[in-house]
Amino acid sequence: MLVGVPKEIKNNEFRVGMTPAVVYELSQHGHQVLVEQGAGLGSGLSDEEYRQAGAAIVDKADEIFARADMIVKVKEPQAGERKMLRPGQILFTYLHLAPDLPQTQDLVAGRAVCIAYETVTSSSGGLPLLTPMSEVAGRLAPQVGAHALEKASGGRGVLLGGVPGAPAADVVIIGGGVSGANAATVALGMGAQVTILDRSLDVLRRLSAQFEGRVRTIFSTRTSIAENVKKADLVIGAVLVPGAAAPKLITRDMLRTMKPGAVIVDIAIDQGGCAETSKPTTHSEPTYVVDGIVHYCVANMPGAVARTSTFALNNATLPFTLALADKGWRKALAEDAHLLAGLNVCDGHVTCEPVAIAHSLPYVAATAVLS
Repeated sequence: MLVGVPKEIKNNEFRVGMTPAVVYELSQHGHQVLVEQGAGLGSGLSDEEYRQAGAAIVDKADEIFARADMIVKVKEPQAGERKMLRPGQILFTYLHLAPDLPQTQDLVAGRAVCIAYETVTSSSGGLPLLTPMSEVAGRLAPQVGAHALEKASGGRGVLLGGVPGAPAADVVIIGGGVSGANAATVALGMGAQVTILDRSLDVLRRLSAQFEGRVRTIFSTRTSIAENVKKADLVIGAVLVPGAAAPKLITRDMLRTMKPGAVIVDIAIDQGGCAETSKPTTHSEPTYVVDGIVHYCVANMPGAVARTSTFALNNATLPFTLALADKGWRKALAEDAHLLAGLNVCDGHVTCEPVAIAHSLPYVAATAVLS
């Protein structure tokens, strides 16, 4: 199979879909790989490293889209890239379609085979291709939140860990999954007072044991969210409903009760955000203020630490990339129900039910398009 890796063009996105090590693995399986010139530079990977791994370097993305049987990316295809997709061409990347109707419509019209990293499942019930980026985003959240709390950034002027005689910041994390647990790890390490809210008692028990009682664990209801957001210096939204738009758990009314200069870091923004006032931002302009509350809503947070994120992502995607290249998409999906769960759009049909529901579009089961 001819596999293409274009350079990411989303604002300040420095990750790359394949490392030279993954290119080499594909080449050893008899596949050819085209890599756009400079695609890996943001992650510290040179064109020469890709050449030595067996890739051919091409000047422009349009050649990759025109020739490749499968496109491997990191972020969702931008409008110009979507126009270059061909019917039957495989697109393997993050998509996050539920909050993005224009992208969904373009992918349906393009009739490509669109497999989303974020909905591929595992035998343990997890999301193996989303997990590494959730880990990165979770660990970044207290770091960027601490910066946003600085007075020069518009925040309250609170040091996350405090100092002797001056209290540490109150950090409230909504959602105790992968990103929430990783956010708690770093926030605790920075010396903050940490509270985690989640709707699963099993999750709360696990977190209480994991952190040996050093975090407060609270069952998540509208009332408990409102009470804890009110006292928080930093709120981290780490809510996930796989494939679906994030629920709006932080309302505009709650913002008016918060401390002036408090910060919301909305990790869920790539699924639409969990605050009513959240809107996507970029690394070049990461924050804005609503009702005196600083919002950090960068939709590609892991892109800030591109090298770490690229290697973490590729470690997870490699087996699936190989399966698609070795077997073709029909056989690979038919033999692996977990990879099949990643099929979001195929041949003009929406095959991910939460996406279809979000946009009131017809839904066709992924198993139906295989047959």
